[in-house]
Amino acid sequence: TDLRPLDILSEAVPAGGLARGMRVFQVQGVRGFQLSSSRPRALGFPASRLFIHCDRFPEEFSIIVTLRALRGPAKRNEYIFTLMVEESPGVLVGLRYAPDKLHFLFWSQERAGGCQTRVTFPNVSLSDNQWHTLILAVSGQSFSLTVDCSMPKDVVVETPFPASLSVRRASFYLGNRRRRKGVFTGLLRQLVLLPGADATPRICHTMNFKVATLSVPTVLQDVPAKPVSNEVLKYPYETDMKVTLGAQPRCSKQEKAQFWFNAARRGLYLCNGSTWVSMLEVQHRLDYVEEYQNLVTNSETMGIEVFSIPKVGLFAAMANRITPPGSAIYRWADGKFVHYQNIPTYQAQSWKYFTIGKKIFLAVANFEQNERGQEFSVIYKWSRRKAKFIPYQRITTHSARDWEAFVIEGEAFLAVVNHREGNNHNIDSVIYRWNPRTGLFETNQTIPTSGAYDWEFFTIGPYSFLAVANTFNGTSTKIYSHIYIWLSGSFQLFQSILTFGAADWEVFHVGDRVFLAVANSHSYDSGMPAPSNFYAINSSIYELNITAQMFVKFQDLLTYSALDWEFFSVGDDSFLVVANSFDGFTFSVNSIIYRWQGYEGFVAAHHLPTVGCRDWEAFHTAEGSYLFYSSAKEPLSKVLKLKTT
Repeated sequence: TDLRPLDILSEAVPAGGLARGMRVFQVQGVRGFQLSSSRPRALGFPASRLFIHCDRFPEEFSIIVTLRALRGPAKRNEYIFTLMVEESPGVLVGLRYAPDKLHFLFWSQERAGGCQTRVTFPNVSLSDNQWHTLILAVSGQSFSLTVDCSMPKDVVVETPFPASLSVRRASFYLGNRRRRKGVFTGLLRQLVLLPGADATPRICHTMNFKVATLSVPTVLQDVPAKPVSNEVLKYPYETDMKVTLGAQPRCSKQEKAQFWFNAARRGLYLCNGSTWVSMLEVQHRLDYVEEYQNLVTNSETMGIEVFSIPKVGLFAAMANRITPPGSAIYRWADGKFVHYQNIPTYQAQSWKYFTIGKKIFLAVANFEQNERGQEFSVIYKWSRRKAKFIPYQRITTHSARDWEAFVIEGEAFLAVVNHREGNNHNIDSVIYRWNPRTGLFETNQTIPTSGAYDWEFFTIGPYSFLAVANTFNGTSTKIYSHIYIWLSGSFQLFQSILTFGAADWEVFHVGDRVFLAVANSHSYDSGMPAPSNFYAINSSIYELNITAQMFVKFQDLLTYSALDWEFFSVGDDSFLVVANSFDGFTFSVNSIIYRWQGYEGFVAAHHLPTVGCRDWEAFHTAEGSYLFYSSAKEPLSKVLKLKTT
């Protein structure tokens, strides 16, 4: 067998044009074919055009598909392709999907006359209007499906794929089984048969797994051929576009995927269903930072969470130290934050905003006990009727410092950092899983931590990670912080990094590069001579080395009891701002904005006077871009406006 890839999709495209019933659309910057249901036979071709020297389907092979499936009825089945013999209704080989599963079909000859065999891969969610790349590897009784280069789903069945399946007088059909029912309604970009090999290693070597390619038709390639002389493009493609001019229009589900051109800012914006997202505008550069709003708070503020509730507005939740009056939530109105709601908290450390379906939640990490001697943190739920956050679930915690919310494989999780229990800093932090049946978070996994301060969840391709900032083990701040990877239903240790009173992890991307910055707060070891300054130490930036499959140190930056990093962008420029809190003598310390300078790394660009700076948040409104900082030493937080040129 010739082991070259057999491009089924390209074979269906006539030289110099498109087959009847084919149109080219571009969505999310990627092109694909839309297939018509009116003439399914027009989207077929004889198998002999691919199997030139042999009329047998390979015994071992991979099928590679890149598609964008539309959301459809729950019970609808659609065919990606079929291989069928003329005048026979049976499917020799085919691929069919439903909203939550994928079926591989083949004709088994073990019984007299043959029979249709189906291999089902459950919990495969394709109907989400996103691009996905599937790799189906077949060998005997073993069938393996890889979606977007994630962990493969393996199925072993009793009936093996036939060793000698004749394709004489058979034809391939794209997106159908030779009839209108079950026609593929999405976009198809790649359909390749690779005989004799598992294609996964050949595909999964790029960062953009969802549109990884082995072979795509010329008309769908990212850069179309330049026209000769003045001829028009040989392969025109279409895209649905509506552009609105004038003042900023409404952006809701009805306006999703529509464009608005802002003539004043010379920018093109796309509605994502709730907000206008910049697609193209004159790029601004950060010139300087000015004080914009002094916000007097209930008490010292340990953390800020800025979030937006669709159709309601922009909010900031402040984690205030003293109870009463507890912590305050502010709403952005007329270009300022104004008080909106008070919530009783107990030396609150941080807030976390997250959603599950249509439910909106806000979780607070309480550090101290309440008046009754009970120690718990609280999840609040947004009440649309009251337009307030109301208590939803209490969870027992131990000097909680931080919450992190995330979703893995469609399931919602919430992780709490427990700092200490009494004088014991070496305790478990807990990961909770959302139970849709009870509507509550339930314990899913515990992870040993040491005086931990922060969780940071992030994904790289199909893999999910959770980093913990360990601060103090009872005798030293020079301890390992850990990065965990999600494998087989739980987090497992991926890498350990030596840190010094780590208070925060911040993950960010610059182009295709992935970085992880740690804020080191102080260096203390009861068994070692005291340094000249506990607090003037390096914080570090690590970069993911894909070849080594680990984070390696990229840059050290001198910080002063750093407690937080915040990454943000202005135009094409990338920045990091550090929360310097104490230099060993005073809490009035400059926090610094660092600008990305390519091979030089991050270089100090702006020095900002702060007092006991604890947290930074970057946010954007229609009026501009801002930084918000909280002070853990005075009841005053400040909003700074980024002035651009």
